[in-house]
Amino acid sequence: MADIQTQHTQQKNKRTVCNKRSTRVDLTPMVDLGFILITFFIFTSTLAEPKLMKLQMPNDSDNDDPTKVCESCALTLVADGNNQLYYYEGNADTATLRSISYEPSQLRRLIINKKNKVKLLRGRNEMVLIIKPTNGASFKNTVNLLDESNINQVTRYYLDEISEADKALLEKYH
Repeated sequence: MADIQTQHTQQKNKRTVCNKRSTRVDLTPMVDLGFILITFFIFTSTLAEPKLMKLQMPNDSDNDDPTKVCESCALTLVADGNNQLYYYEGNADTATLRSISYEPSQLRRLIINKKNKVKLLRGRNEMVLIIKPTNGASFKNTVNLLDESNINQVTRYYLDEISEADKALLEKYH
């Protein structure tokens, strides 16, 4: 705890005088209290739990092709290497490939505009977002695209392999 130490000194005329007093504070209990408080706050705080996102893939055993959608409802995002992102609307055979940035403002504007167009044409939200990463695309970019579909509340989206028609479009663009 705390100690007060006194020293008695004698002067020449033999009188005892107490002139030096020193205090020493023991900080060991304060350190113990600090660790107890840190432990308490660690155990009582809630940690961020990871959230899972549902990813639905079509079943290959079905006779009907569930991936067929109306051409005016489809928006396809092609993630390529070197942080390149391309998109086209409709069918790959008749589409024009355009480039876009991964910036959330541009990507969100594209998705929201497509949702609004489909809603005006069809009367309800039937937009389908198709994400096709190439072999050169990074995992981070694919996850960013999935996150954007979740942020923009796209109810129907697919993660698909790049087709030969998509490869031909990419070659034309380069």
